[in-house]
Amino acid sequence: MNESRLRELVPAVIGILRRRGADFAAAEDAVQEALIAALTAWEREPPRDPQGWLVAVAWRKFLDQVRAEDARHHREERFEHDPAPGSVSAADDSLELFFLCAHPSLTPASAIALTLRAVGGLTTCQIAAAYLVPEATMAQRISRAKRTLAGQRLDRPGDVATVLRVLYLIFNEDYSGDVDLAGEAIRLARQLRSVRAHPEVAGLLALMLLHHARRAARFTARGALVPLDAQDRTRWDPDLIEEGIGILQAALGQDRLGEFQAQAAIAALHADAASTTETDWPQILEWYDELVALTDSPIARLNRVVALGEVAGPRGGLTALTELEETLPRHAAVAAHLHEADGDAALAARRYAAAARTAASTAERDHLLRQAARLNSA
Repeated sequence: MNESRLRELVPAVIGILRRRGADFAAAEDAVQEALIAALTAWEREPPRDPQGWLVAVAWRKFLDQVRAEDARHHREERFEHDPAPGSVSAADDSLELFFLCAHPSLTPASAIALTLRAVGGLTTCQIAAAYLVPEATMAQRISRAKRTLAGQRLDRPGDVATVLRVLYLIFNEDYSGDVDLAGEAIRLARQLRSVRAHPEVAGLLALMLLHHARRAARFTARGALVPLDAQDRTRWDPDLIEEGIGILQAALGQDRLGEFQAQAAIAALHADAASTTETDWPQILEWYDELVALTDSPIARLNRVVALGEVAGPRGGLTALTELEETLPRHAAVAAHLHEADGDAALAARRYAAAARTAASTAERDHLLRQAARLNSA
């Protein structure tokens, strides 16, 4: 059984149940039960029509739910005849579910969980394992999200920017358990791009592919972080890089620049360079200028300082750094990098040590401590 193919069918099946009269929460629950049944039944005997099979089982599950309610007789009269599966428009269903699951009334955590389940087709158990929380906790989070969405109208176009933010949050989650969240985010971005011709959708997909291409080189076999300038570039995936650059070029050709396209352009320039010294830093700096103009993001400004340090020298970078808040994440790490490039090893070591105290992960903390120790022992 192709589990990925099974997940791709989920939005269409939910859409069919909704058109037959099920509300979103009931339809989603019924499809989840059908998916769990499929995981067992299809191993023994794969159906000729997987979507039809899922629709039939999910519909029966939904009817079981309806019959169990107090208004049993009324609802049985309404749904007494099972309609045939019939043809569906998977594209419209997928897009509607993307927008619904990224609804602004949901918290980011709830939007992520609901997207992974309703659009991605993951089970509650799989999502809980990926986020290292008990299954009951994740089930409660999903139930709250569905209660929040109860009664929401879908008669207005959704905000694609919100959907993209949710997908990028999924992509940036650390991998854990049996579910590769980065890979799942890429799959969903591909799915979204197939139903929404928007340059920023393509920009996000290109950005994910370009980052994912470097995944094998980011950590040693023991889990130690390897910074970009020390990565073995022969371990980067050339196929993903080629695909990401191709998608980005097509998006940029539409002349509707957005933040994800700008970030992807920066990632593409890094991916295209044979080494750090051969990187086109002037062009990267120009793209950071575009990104800052688009977002006014403090993080983008901090990353721009690194590019400026490569173009104008470390003193230029340090001068620009004084204009940014020292409370920014990785501010101390950037300062340490620039002070080292400027030849002040002692000050750089102190800043690396300071950066380690506020590192976002154990791997990052250990890397920064190694940098400080290296300079102190030199």
